[in-house]
Amino acid sequence: MAMTMPFSILDSTDMQLFSVGDSVHFQLTIDENQAIAYNFILQGKGTLPNYNDSWDDEYIQLDIGEIFNDASFLDLDSNNVSLSDSDGKFRFISYIFTRCPMPAMCPAVISKNRYLAEAFLKNVELEFILVSFDYIYDKPSVMKSRYKSHAETYPNLKFYSSFNHLNDIFMMAGQSNVSFWGVNENDIGHTLRSVIIDPERRLLKAYDGMNWRPQEVEWEINNILQAYN
Repeated sequence: MAMTMPFSILDSTDMQLFSVGDSVHFQLTIDENQAIAYNFILQGKGTLPNYNDSWDDEYIQLDIGEIFNDASFLDLDSNNVSLSDSDGKFRFISYIFTRCPMPAMCPAVISKNRYLAEAFLKNVELEFILVSFDYIYDKPSVMKSRYKSHAETYPNLKFYSSFNHLNDIFMMAGQSNVSFWGVNENDIGHTLRSVIIDPERRLLKAYDGMNWRPQEVEWEINNILQAYN
């Protein structure tokens, strides 16, 4: 499964020595401002495998206009919540996990969602939902210890745990075209994508990676709300 992890490479590294499909080992240093990779060592030459798509339909990426299946998770107080509970509202959905070590990934997603939650704080037609795909570690109590203050400050910002809801997180992430792996091995990898769904759970728009700007999303959400009204 393809993923993109943004980090800088030291200028002394000659990336022309490597090809798509190669296996490499490298060191990664992370600080508050950036992640830097260096000391690349070729482990083996290879090509990317061809994956057979054996997922059931409920796990397959949705196209614009298609409807998300209902999914159930746990809120910060361990109450069962369903995606259908917020039917009738527009929803902006992103995926995270609490132990993400990359400042430019999950922490940035949360920061951008906080900006949007602040911008639409008085709008009852819209919710922002952050779902953890770490279905083993991110129990509601763990997420509450990290995000309680955010949720209390922004009632329109929801944090959901997938603990004991494995099928639900695979289904909703798959329909969002979000991939994650390595949860059982405690070595989590994932792609990044946020989606907007309408009051009937139809996919309206998707934002891949981390290059989207919250100000631009705010403008686009306002346009969507005006068009529906």
